[in-house]
Amino acid sequence: MRLLATAGIVVVSVVLLAGQPGQVTPNPTPAPKAPPQRAPSTVASAQATQRALVDEYCVTCHNGRLKTANLRLDELDLARLDDHAEVGEKVVRKLRAGMMPPTGVRRPDPPALESLIGWMEKELDRSAVTHLPPPGLHRLNRTEYANAIRDLLALEVDATKFLPPDDSTRGFDNIAGALTMSPALMEAYLSAAGKISRLAIGDVTAPTQAVFDVPADTAQNHHIEGLPFGTRGGILIHYNFPADGEYAFTVKGVTGYFQAVLGAIRGEQLEVTVDGERVKLFDWDKEIANTTGNGRSTPRVPVTAGPHAVGVTFLATNDVPGTELNKPFQRTMNTPGSIPGFLFYPHVGQVSIEGPYDARGASDTASRRQIFVCRPEPRRGARDEAACARRIVSTLVKRAFRRPTTPADLNVLMDFYQAGRQEEGTFDNGIEAALQRILADPEFIYRGEREPADLAAGRTYRVSDLALASRLSFFLWSSIPDDELVDLAAQGRLKDPAVLERQVRRMLADPKSDALVTNFTGQWLGVRSLKASEPVVNLFPDFDDNLRNAFQREVELFFDSIVHEDRSVLDLLTADYTFVNERLAKHYGIPSVYGPQFRRVTLPAELDMRRGLLGKGALLTVTSAAARTSPVTRGKWYLQTFLGVSPPDPPPNVPALQERPADTTGNAKAPTVRQTLEVHRRNPACASWLPTSRRNIWLSREARSWSGISSFSPTRC
Repeated sequence: MRLLATAGIVVVSVVLLAGQPGQVTPNPTPAPKAPPQRAPSTVASAQATQRALVDEYCVTCHNGRLKTANLRLDELDLARLDDHAEVGEKVVRKLRAGMMPPTGVRRPDPPALESLIGWMEKELDRSAVTHLPPPGLHRLNRTEYANAIRDLLALEVDATKFLPPDDSTRGFDNIAGALTMSPALMEAYLSAAGKISRLAIGDVTAPTQAVFDVPADTAQNHHIEGLPFGTRGGILIHYNFPADGEYAFTVKGVTGYFQAVLGAIRGEQLEVTVDGERVKLFDWDKEIANTTGNGRSTPRVPVTAGPHAVGVTFLATNDVPGTELNKPFQRTMNTPGSIPGFLFYPHVGQVSIEGPYDARGASDTASRRQIFVCRPEPRRGARDEAACARRIVSTLVKRAFRRPTTPADLNVLMDFYQAGRQEEGTFDNGIEAALQRILADPEFIYRGEREPADLAAGRTYRVSDLALASRLSFFLWSSIPDDELVDLAAQGRLKDPAVLERQVRRMLADPKSDALVTNFTGQWLGVRSLKASEPVVNLFPDFDDNLRNAFQREVELFFDSIVHEDRSVLDLLTADYTFVNERLAKHYGIPSVYGPQFRRVTLPAELDMRRGLLGKGALLTVTSAAARTSPVTRGKWYLQTFLGVSPPDPPPNVPALQERPADTTGNAKAPTVRQTLEVHRRNPACASWLPTSRRNIWLSREARSWSGISSFSPTRC
């Protein structure tokens, strides 16, 4: 497999869609050559062979009388399959997935079936017509919006605080057709433009409160990556302080019944740091444990504007919970109360940052350095201010609109600069007004492409270099193109294959390309939904947020290795390696792995079930129910995700699952998943739906040996 990103760009450059006016190569592409002619006798013989196979195994159900699934294959002319491409594609998908012929019905031999599938695929491909939908408007989704703000203003923002969730199509939230605009969403974009522009300039004076909750199931018995060595638990917060001033930090403990702070270990000390420097050391017993959940605040401390790392963590002074007679759970705090026979450390539950008090604006931040590419000389007066403002606005427009700045852009935006300068009285206020207008502009919020006005219907044309630059950056970075990419596109050089390849490789080497892996795996494989996965704690007391995060990171690193190492796409299913840290290695049963850092490990023979994506804990967990594994749900997900087909709807007369017996002694046994599936297999109404043949991968005995959190036991079920 060539690099995934390179392949995507080749597709982008070959599929010739709309570009910017004045940069389009209007020459239409020649009509495709006719497919090579084949000997009539050979064609007729192949058609007759496949026709006989269809008549023998398919027409008995799918005919003009029964019309099963609204298919009348007895009327399908295989000699003109291209006239019925939709029906042909549907048949191929069902056959490839092993869904037809159904269970209990006579099936052709595998070689004959493979011959039919291959023949139909070739016939459909021979007559396939490239689908070139007209370009339109593509709104930035929340992820792209936040990344664009980061690269435009050197400012990290949480888009979820400004914009509502995006709609998705088949799990993807970057499909143009699903990214609609409503009046409420328009108001949200306008409001975000004002708040973000003030934050970027540092025009913030009123104190605010930012609250950070630690997930209730976070294990806090061990060191957390990024916090000082010799500490345990707590939380590391990366926070953008809006202005120079004084800030206070409030810490609350995890509470149980009646807001009592939990944790039986005494003598704990809690450290609060900013960029690794201690600002307060709490005596937990005297200052926080007795607050009944209200927490305690630090004295106000001076902090400069910009991003800083706030650490709240315990000093590691003992290892009592690890030396108990009872083996401790991996989940180190089970609220809402204590459990007899177990000791728990105190846990941090919430941290609040309040400020700025005595705000003094922003003296020097990465965002201000990114925006203010020049500063006017006070002694030179208004003329120098205007020249500097035009330079700043021109730079911002080029990056925000993903194209060179035009005089029309400057005329509009300089009016906003002048209005802000006159109303608020400072040069910075004028730049803030112009920036707010840029962030609210449709050219920033949308990616738009236009077809040439003189383009004949149904004809293709070369996409413009600027449009290609934008597609390239949003595909690889989920963000705006940088100056180098825009400059090459403006010069018309990006269409050159050698230049394009160099840019793709440069962009893949940039850390921003992590967005390709994170967003694609999060949407295609659904690992984003791990955040909402809450296995029943009484059944899975070892599942915690640390494991949840490790599951997601493992899939991201694994997929990243396939892309950046140019590995075979088959390795997605068969690779004999994975990435683990100590927490995940312990869950998988991999010895001699210590610490929170992830490392690559080769899977031994006894862990063959962990090969490829199908053995990853993230996918096994998101396809399970909260209280048990679910092979049927997982099988449906497998069909839809990897084979692109969905199983038929279950018949209406499927009996309900047998309820768990009401028994207070604990002696009554409920049927296992395997026993339940066997009952359904013996029921004719269900047998026609349950996967068979090659679809049986997720209903095999091995598939039923997974627990609801991806633990494996060959004796389960």
